[in-house]
Amino acid sequence: MSFSPVTIVCKSPHHGNTLKVADAMAGVLGAQVLTPEEADAEALAGCELLGLGSGIYFGRHHQTIRELADRAALLPPRVFIFSTAGTPWMHALFHRSLRRKLARRGCEILGEFTCRGWDTVGPLALFGGLNRRHPDELDLAAAADFARGVKARANTPANDGPAVDVGQT
Repeated sequence: MSFSPVTIVCKSPHHGNTLKVADAMAGVLGAQVLTPEEADAEALAGCELLGLGSGIYFGRHHQTIRELADRAALLPPRVFIFSTAGTPWMHALFHRSLRRKLARRGCEILGEFTCRGWDTVGPLALFGGLNRRHPDELDLAAAADFARGVKARANTPANDGPAVDVGQT
């Protein structure tokens, strides 16, 4: 696997909602996109900025994303969080446990993003789910705008270290 100073780790098992968002962000950041299973010490070696995202499952990020956040040795000093959800307006609550894990490990969180995603969990499947056509082009454009903001923040010095060179796209 090739070295990338910016890596996005995404778990998107159901409809590929969150992978679409990760790809939109990766295009702006020049990032590689990995699954949590691929995000081992070798794949994250030299990573200076890490994005962590998944759909929201019962109020939290996917278990594999939370487990990755528990492996402190793998985490770079600067991160961002993202998700897709049937009810994205609750993202502050949904991101809380991951945000706390990352903060306890000394990570600087450069931002958080969420948008609507097609949700067919449980009884929602009987009715076709919520947000069937999401993320749509507007959601993906918002994800790209968010990534531009992360890129600008990453290219400024951190409180305790140098800027991350996120390069030009």
